Amino acid sequence: DPYYRFNDVMYRWISLDNWTYSRTFKTPFDVRKWQKVNLVFEGVDTVAQILINNITLGRTDNMFNRYSFDITSVIKEVNFVEVRFLSAISYAAEQSRCHKAYSIPPVCPPPVQKGECHANFIRKEQCSFSWDWGPSFPTQGIWKDVRMEAYNHYHLIHFSLTSFFVKSAWQWSLEIESIFDVVSSKPIAGLVTVSIPKLQTQQTFSVKLQPGEGSIVLLVNINKSSTVEAWWPNGHGKQTGYNMTTTFNMEAGYQIEKFSKAYFRTVELVQESIPGSPGLSFYFRINGRPIFIKGSNWIPADSFQDRVTYDILWLLLKSAADANMNALRVWGGGVYEQDEFYDICDELGIMIWQDFMFACALYPTDQNYLESVRAEVSHQVRRLKSHPSIILWSGNNENEAAIASNWFSIPYADREVYIKDYVMLYVKNIREIVLTEDKSRPFIASSPTNGLESVKEGWVSQNPYDTHYGDTHFYDYSNDCWNWTVYPKTRFASEYGFQSWPSFSTIEKVSSTEDWSYTSNFSLHRQHHENGNDQMLQQIGHHFKLPQSTDPIKKFKDMIYLTQVMQAQCIKTETEFYRFSQSEIIKGEGHTMGALYWQLNDIWQAPSWASLEYGGKWKLLHYFAQNFFAPLLPVAYEDKGVLYIYGVSDLHVDHKLTLRVVVHAWSSLEPVCTLAKDSVTVKAQSAVPIYKESINDLLERCRNCTRKSCVVTFCLVGEGGLQSPTNHHFLSSLKDAVGLEKTQLSASVSQRDDIYVFVLQTTAIAPFVSLDVGNIKGRFSDNGFLMTEKKKVVVFYPWEPTSVEELEKSLTLTSLVDVV
Repeated sequence: DPYYRFNDVMYRWISLDNWTYSRTFKTPFDVRKWQKVNLVFEGVDTVAQILINNITLGRTDNMFNRYSFDITSVIKEVNFVEVRFLSAISYAAEQSRCHKAYSIPPVCPPPVQKGECHANFIRKEQCSFSWDWGPSFPTQGIWKDVRMEAYNHYHLIHFSLTSFFVKSAWQWSLEIESIFDVVSSKPIAGLVTVSIPKLQTQQTFSVKLQPGEGSIVLLVNINKSSTVEAWWPNGHGKQTGYNMTTTFNMEAGYQIEKFSKAYFRTVELVQESIPGSPGLSFYFRINGRPIFIKGSNWIPADSFQDRVTYDILWLLLKSAADANMNALRVWGGGVYEQDEFYDICDELGIMIWQDFMFACALYPTDQNYLESVRAEVSHQVRRLKSHPSIILWSGNNENEAAIASNWFSIPYADREVYIKDYVMLYVKNIREIVLTEDKSRPFIASSPTNGLESVKEGWVSQNPYDTHYGDTHFYDYSNDCWNWTVYPKTRFASEYGFQSWPSFSTIEKVSSTEDWSYTSNFSLHRQHHENGNDQMLQQIGHHFKLPQSTDPIKKFKDMIYLTQVMQAQCIKTETEFYRFSQSEIIKGEGHTMGALYWQLNDIWQAPSWASLEYGGKWKLLHYFAQNFFAPLLPVAYEDKGVLYIYGVSDLHVDHKLTLRVVVHAWSSLEPVCTLAKDSVTVKAQSAVPIYKESINDLLERCRNCTRKSCVVTFCLVGEGGLQSPTNHHFLSSLKDAVGLEKTQLSASVSQRDDIYVFVLQTTAIAPFVSLDVGNIKGRFSDNGFLMTEKKKVVVFYPWEPTSVEELEKSLTLTSLVDVV
């Protein structure tokens, strides 16, 4: 297993070598019967020469492009095909050497990443040369389908559809684009019929195709008397799609039938002035409704893309939807995901912020490079634009910020050269192509960016992290993460996060006994972020006691548990801050309309910012996300000794609810005092203050309570079973908590249909109760919770067959008081 222990470094030789793939094949048809035969590669990773019968067909230099070669004149009955690869590392180094005019930083990744250099000189998955959460595996090979196409007369190369709402006519229309290769010497005429039975819509067009490659664009108006159900993001409505058939009947005699799904939704990125605040808003309106974006950032699910199956994608994306997410950002240092990824997002209502594949670097703009990028961009936009899930194209990850904040120490005198390259690549090329190919969704040049303000400042703004515009990325490992005042009150938080370790069961698969300590060579080797392991300890130390067990494996497991508790609590605090800031402007800042934490998934088994471990297991953070992204949530924060509770709602109507505030002493399962505030109005799609009390008054009201001896929990309850998750607010660090007792936690397991019910019992209040069933695949309904009642029922949803016996045998129960 390339992921086992130190194999990423042991196997480095593989990527330094050149590899050739070859085979002999019989042509499965009579060549003479066809006017044209193509050999099509959907994806070649990355630099290769392609030969058939010892004749060179062409070369590839871009992993993200599709290559089609005309083999009509060279194909025989029996053929020998070869793909001769060149090491991506030596190619990138050579490209960098040839770029003599000026250097294009960064040259190499930081040593802690154990990576390869000059990733920015090759159009390949940038993180395959290493990243701060991933190994260096610069693969080479054929990573997508290869096929032969033989045809006469004409051939459909590409087909896409995008929907529009025409306000003047108050009706939906579809733009259908088809690209053909016409091999006959004269034009071909014919009829195209588009039919959407469910919408009583059928239209026939007469078309004429000219010889060569060309496209036809058809505009279909949807029958006004049909009710069109729009596609909505997760949590806001249904993801309705309509079956559509497009039939091409051309005079050449044979017809092409194309089956597809038509979705109807509109997207606007709203950047306009806000009363009482300098700057501009930055939020998404879907089908005319402002939507608070809740989710995370997606990285490649494996260093070896062919291991990423439909089932793995489904598991990871379903886990995102199950945690109340409605959006993911496909980050620009990975790959444009496979078709199935976007199909699943369409189905689950997960909106996609789609980066182009440029990240944390400056890039060359010589002619060959730009040509390759142009082909890549038009191919990817054409391939993906039919998906309603994609709501935004973004040019790159952090490259505007890299120039603005001078990450690469470029002398001021040389700055213009790099700004010129930046504008050339992302604005004059990528943006131009996107605007030509796809008018149905917005484009921004970078993330973070100041949006329209960046445009005004020549595409590179002075401070792309300005909270009054666009989106921000924010990381801070030294300040106490429970202190909400350190977070930017931004318009849109598109990256923020904290690291943790994956579960012991995940680490165990790729390590051996001597690796199981926080300071082992393996633990250091796996951490690709400078000082990452220490930063976790520092953040834990703010609020928790560090493990002191003399049993090394117990100590390691306690550390893993604490990193997950810390990560979950930190990102909860930060995300709740972003959510409660959506409706207010304070000192000119606020109206936050998006929270995408870094990051959703993992590429291998290692400490990282992810909330889903490699293999899909939920970390405690992911369970917390299910709550902090809940459609209805009370959120508390303290300011100058006063406790505020906000009602945050993504629901479409106002609700009159009861706020229950319960104060517990750490030493007792009986509440010290309970307050029910009735007929609290929680407004639709907003965050409003619903409760305010000074901590002193609260402690006075609930006798015998001090900050250290008590904890506050609260929830919202309404009619018809409407209820928020129960939230908590700590009045002191848990390392200072008084009265926490060693508890006896126990669980009984039973089966009900295809789920398993765990009944938990405790003898005392237990903070951060974690259930872990080792390698048994599945997830719990809740985890990492504060247990304030004797009994709690948790459901386990298995992802593969298991049994009560297996679950009982694998179960470990941990709470904060079990850490010694």
